[in-house]
Amino acid sequence: MKVLILFLCFSTLAGFAQNLQEVSKIALEADTFVGIDPYKNTYYIKDQVLHKNGAEGAFVFNDFQLGPITSVDIINPLKVVVFYRDVNTVVFVDNRLNEIERINFNNLPQFINVHTATNAGNNRLWIFNVDTQQIELYNYRNNTKVTVSQPFSGELISQASNFNYCFALTNNSMRTFNIYGSLLSKMDGQQFERIVQQEEKVVALKNNELYLIAENTVQPLKNPLPENTIKDLQLTQDFLYIYDSKFLYAFSLTQPKK
Repeated sequence: MKVLILFLCFSTLAGFAQNLQEVSKIALEADTFVGIDPYKNTYYIKDQVLHKNGAEGAFVFNDFQLGPITSVDIINPLKVVVFYRDVNTVVFVDNRLNEIERINFNNLPQFINVHTATNAGNNRLWIFNVDTQQIELYNYRNNTKVTVSQPFSGELISQASNFNYCFALTNNSMRTFNIYGSLLSKMDGQQFERIVQQEEKVVALKNNELYLIAENTVQPLKNPLPENTIKDLQLTQDFLYIYDSKFLYAFSLTQPKK
């Protein structure tokens, strides 16, 4: 039943994704566009500094000793997850980008070599353990972890997740797991370069083209900016955001009224 619900949500997106309508375009100078949170704040990385701009002001976070920021998870704007792969460290920051706490995986009683780290809720992180080649749920409050997947073959290219699901893309497959460790689906990786998700919806990027993944099938989506190089993506409940290194575009995902 869970898998059926998952695929029905995919089908809902497929019904209106072909008619993406541009609703905004703003200039943005960034190395990486991270995303827009539910409060319409914009997050991006510039010169190894995390920026947050919105109605309440502009905030920044940086720790240059940790090196470049690998990823930022804003699914919980009150506890943003900033991951530094080079030093195997996660930093949690609040809604003003003040540091709350940090986890250095090198210093744990049981060392974990982490490739990706995203928010799983309830004091947990979805992590990909390089040494075991497995997705794990790590509870940073009590320092325990639960193995979610069998060992992967191939290199992990992209991970997208929320509080319920984790999507793992390798160079030969894409797998979907839930928080209970169940493998919900597996399909060929199709040489995708990146995946983004919102709840059960997934959009993949390959050669500057967009694809909807549904029911273990791949449906091309009409690229609304065929002349622009897609640098970063975010999929939210209502919008698909595309950043082309100069402008941030928002496209409506609301099905047109009849």
